[in-house]
Amino acid sequence: MKIMLTGSNGQLGRDIHEVLEKNGYEVIALTHEDCDLADLFTMKELIMKHMPQIFINTAAFHHVEACESDSKKAFKINSEAPAFIARMCNYLSIKLIHFSSDYVFNGKANVPYTENDSAEPLNIYGLSKLKGENLIKASCCKHLIIRVSGLYGTHPCRAKNGLNFVQLMLKLAKEKGEVKVVTDEIVSPTSTISIAKMLIEFLNKDLQGTIHVSSEGSCSWNEFAKEIFEYTDTPVSLLEAVSADFPSKVSRPSYSVLDNKYIYSKGYPRMPHWKDSLHLYLDELNSTSKENKVLETEAGLSM
Repeated sequence: MKIMLTGSNGQLGRDIHEVLEKNGYEVIALTHEDCDLADLFTMKELIMKHMPQIFINTAAFHHVEACESDSKKAFKINSEAPAFIARMCNYLSIKLIHFSSDYVFNGKANVPYTENDSAEPLNIYGLSKLKGENLIKASCCKHLIIRVSGLYGTHPCRAKNGLNFVQLMLKLAKEKGEVKVVTDEIVSPTSTISIAKMLIEFLNKDLQGTIHVSSEGSCSWNEFAKEIFEYTDTPVSLLEAVSADFPSKVSRPSYSVLDNKYIYSKGYPRMPHWKDSLHLYLDELNSTSKENKVLETEAGLSM
């Protein structure tokens, strides 16, 4: 089966690319350099040239502050481009798999959000992602919209200067010895590799519609940071803060935990708990760090 994948050099896209190829799929991998999502003419040419059976879109304009200051770009990339791709997919009988966000919700709930809960975004990023969802549905193409939450992965996050939350916490702890993290924003931190592995399950059974996929359990960003530091034995002073301590022009949902019950009701395997995924991720980071040190030492000895 041939799959076209956008954002293949991104945090989520690279893991999806690797997992797809390991499972025998032919992947036409598109990076931002290959094609800007907003370049609809080039996107049309690429789709017509390769004629994939499935189109997976992980690309987005997801720097929340930048979306707020450039709403035109946010809606062009997060709404208009997915809508155009959806129309192409409908015309050519291609299935579209599109990744969306927990930021479509307003965060006023105190229980995990289901797919049927009302979406009321608080910011331009969330509004643009929700509009993209609705335009995909309106296109009548065969589709699967996957909402995810609190992503982190091995590969660099382009919108966050190459660092995800885990890497940022470890960097700040090393450089400053003290970190202040909010206690009043609750999420389900989710590793990109767990999303990529679950995607294979969806491909095998041809799931359609709108679904939520995130780690089991939830925590504040402060609790997440605490687990990072405790598991890695990182010496640091972790201080509590609230969102108001970090003034921002962008409103964010204070609670954006997603409910996975729908996919479980369809017989799909359970997502790992956020602590288990985090531990696996940190083990891999540690292993990679040791390997790099060995290579550096060997390179130094050979000089």
